Amino acid sequence: MSKPTLTAVFIAFLLTSSGAKPNGKNKKPKQVVPAIECDMRAGKIKLPEFIVKCPTNCMESKEKVYGTGVFASISSICNAAIHSGVISNSGGKVIVMKMAGQANYKGSLSSGVRSLSLHNWRESFSVSVGKPKKGVIYPPTLVFVTPKPTTLKTDEPKILPDSMVSPVTEAPETESTTAPPTTTPVATPTTTAPPTTTSAKPRVTIHKVREAGVHRSESPTIRRQPHVASASAAFSRVQPQSERKQHTPQSNPTYARRDWTHPPYARPDWFSGTRRPTDSSHSVPNTGYKWSRMSTGDPAVLDPRPDSTEYEHWPYNFGQFSPEPEHKPPSVTSHGREAPTETNPFNSGFSARGHKPTARAPKLPERTQGDPNCKVDIAFLMDGSWSIGKRRFKIQKDFLVEVSQVLNVGTAGPMMGIIQYGDDAVTEFSLKQYSSSNEVKSAIDTIVQKGGLSHVGKALSYINKHFFSDANGNRGGAPNVAVVLVDGWPTDRVEEASRLARESGINIFFVTIEGPDENEKQNVVEANFVDKAVCRTNGFFSLPIKSWFALREAVQPLVKSVCDTDRLVCSKTCLNANDIAFVIDGSSSVGTGNFRTVLQFVANVTREFEISDTDTRVGIVQYTYEQRLEFAFGQHNNKADLLNAIKRINYWSGGTSTGAAITYAADQLFSKSKPNKRKIMIVITDGRSYDDVRVPAMAVHQKGVIAYSIGIAWAAQDELEYIATDPDREHSFFVDEFDNLYKFVPKIIHNICNEFNSQPRN
Repeated sequence: MSKPTLTAVFIAFLLTSSGAKPNGKNKKPKQVVPAIECDMRAGKIKLPEFIVKCPTNCMESKEKVYGTGVFASISSICNAAIHSGVISNSGGKVIVMKMAGQANYKGSLSSGVRSLSLHNWRESFSVSVGKPKKGVIYPPTLVFVTPKPTTLKTDEPKILPDSMVSPVTEAPETESTTAPPTTTPVATPTTTAPPTTTSAKPRVTIHKVREAGVHRSESPTIRRQPHVASASAAFSRVQPQSERKQHTPQSNPTYARRDWTHPPYARPDWFSGTRRPTDSSHSVPNTGYKWSRMSTGDPAVLDPRPDSTEYEHWPYNFGQFSPEPEHKPPSVTSHGREAPTETNPFNSGFSARGHKPTARAPKLPERTQGDPNCKVDIAFLMDGSWSIGKRRFKIQKDFLVEVSQVLNVGTAGPMMGIIQYGDDAVTEFSLKQYSSSNEVKSAIDTIVQKGGLSHVGKALSYINKHFFSDANGNRGGAPNVAVVLVDGWPTDRVEEASRLARESGINIFFVTIEGPDENEKQNVVEANFVDKAVCRTNGFFSLPIKSWFALREAVQPLVKSVCDTDRLVCSKTCLNANDIAFVIDGSSSVGTGNFRTVLQFVANVTREFEISDTDTRVGIVQYTYEQRLEFAFGQHNNKADLLNAIKRINYWSGGTSTGAAITYAADQLFSKSKPNKRKIMIVITDGRSYDDVRVPAMAVHQKGVIAYSIGIAWAAQDELEYIATDPDREHSFFVDEFDNLYKFVPKIIHNICNEFNSQPRN
C-alpha cells in the first residue's frame, strides 16, 4: 500500500474515533440537579416535570403533606418524597410530576412522615426516584410562580417555554421534558369552563333522582306513599310533581357538589376521633423539635397562628393557592318567594316578603353584644331536600328567624351560622358573617331550597371538617353546637359521622319533624338514628315535633337547651379536658444533652393538646433527691408561652427519688386541679428509684389520676408497672435510649383519647 493511501486511512480513523468514547458510547451531557429547601412546595414551582435534590433532616420541616401517593400542590416536596419512600430523611434526588387537582386526598403515616387529609385541591403532583428518564434532560434551573396569579391559556400545551428557564443550553432536551405532562394545565381551565354550559342544563342528576322517585303528596293526610321494593326507599322522599314544575334550577356550577367518600380526616390514624378545629397540630409530633424556632423569646416565632389547625393554615400561607370560595346562594332565582296567599304559622312579624333575593344584607355590620349568658357557637343544619316542599321550607326559615331573635345573636353572646343540606351540604353563612339577629334574619330570608335527598350523615361530616374553624369564626372559649332539623328521617347513615363530630367537641341536637309512623319505619335507613347521633341519649338533646305547624312550639325549649352550657358535655374532648403533670427525672445519670431530649419529648406531647385556662393545662415537676415545681397548672395559658417555658427549664442533677416526686406532684399540682378536668400524670425516669414508688403511686391512683410511666435505659421495669395505671401495657413504656422517646408520643395521645372516648353517652 502506498504512503498516501496509508496517510488517508489514518486520518479517516482519527476523524471517526474522535466523536466517541473508548467503549463506543456517546458522551451524555451532565445532569444539573437544583437543590431545594425542605419547606419548598410543589405549587411554588412553575414546571410540569422537574428533578430536584432534597437536603437532609426534612422531617423537621414545618410544611405539611396532604395526600398519599398523589399529593396536593401545597405539600412539601421533600416530605412527600420521604412519606412515599422515594428518599429517606438523609435527602436525595426526586422527580416531580405535576397533574390535575384531585378530590379526597387521604392521609396516612409512612416513613416517619404524617400526611394529612384534604377534601380537594386544584393541582396535584407525584414523586418518583430521582433517576432521569432515558433521553430526557431536566431543567437545571427552577422556574418559580410569580407572586401574583397568572392565567394559563387553554391552547398552550406546554408549561416550560424556553424563555422561562435560565440558563438552559440544551433546547431540544427541554422540549422532550415538556412533552409528558401536557395534561397538567387542565387544572385551571376546569374552573372556568363549566359556567358556559351549566346554565343550559343545570342540576341534571337532581332531576333524574326526582323523576325516578315516588312523589310525596303535599296533602296533610297522606305524607308518603308505601314502597314496593327496598331499592326505591332512597327516592321516596322527593318533591311533589306540582312543586317540581315550579322550580327553576340554579345555574351556578359552584353548587354542583361532589359526593365525597368518608375520609379518615386530617388527623393521625392512631387517633380514634377527629381533632377539634382549634387544635394547633394534626400531624404526628415532630421528632426533631427545634428550640431555635423559639430562641428569640417571641411566642409568635413558634406559630403565627397557634390556635389554628394545619388544614386552616393554608388560606393564609400559600399565596395564590387560596381556598375554594365559600358557598353563597345564587343572586337570582324564581322560587325564592312564596305565593302571597301562603299562610305563615309563626305570625311573629319576621316576614320575608318584600325583600329582594338578588343580594344579601348590606355589608354595614350591625355589631351587637348579644346575650352573654348564652355564649355558644351554633350551626343550624336546615333540611333542603325535595321531600320537604316549598311551604315547609318556608316554615323552617321562619322558625330559624324566630330562634335567632330569641337567642339575641351578638359578639359577646351566641353566634349563629346555617348549613343547608340535601344530597350534600353547603354553608349559607358562617359564624362570623353576621353579628346581630337582624342581620341573621335578612340572611335567612335570601336562602333558597337546594333540593336532593336528606343526607344528614354527609352534613354532619361537613360541619365537623369545615364549619367550626378559626377562619369561619369559631371561638375557642364558646361551646360548639349543631342543631339538625330533619323532615321525617335521614336518607343516609349518621352514626359514624356523628360519633366523629361528638368526639371533636360538637354538641349535636336533633329536631325531628313528623317522624316515621309504623308503616314508614321500614324505610328508615338506620334504626334509632336520633340516639346514635345526639350528644347524649338522655333526651336533653332531642326534640321530636309532631308536625311542621307545631314547629314554633320548639323555639323556647330549643333556645333554653342550647344556652345551658353546663349541660353541653360534648364540648369536652380528649384534647381540651385535661390537667397534665409531667414528672421528669433530673438526676445526674441523665446528663445535660439527654435532659434536653426529654424536654423535647415533653414539648411534642404538649403540642398535641389545646392549651388554655379553660382547655388543657400543663404543669411540670423536676426531681432528684429533692423536688422542684417548674410551673403549675394554668401558669402558662397559651401554647406558645407554654412551649417557651418548657424550653427554659434548667437541668438540676442529683439523685433519683421517684416516689417522693409523685407525692410532691399530687400535693403541688393535682390538689389544685379543676373538678371537671381529667387528671393525667406522666412520669419519666432513667433509673431505679432510691425510695419506694408503690405507696405514692397507689395514692394518686385512688385520687383518680391516670398515670403513665416512661423508663429509659436503666429504669426498673417493676417500678414502671407500679407507677402506671392498669392495664400496664397501655400506660407503661420503655426505651433503650433517650433519642427514641419520640416514638411514644402518638401512642400516649392515642391511649389518652381512647380512654376519654370510651366513656358512656347516657
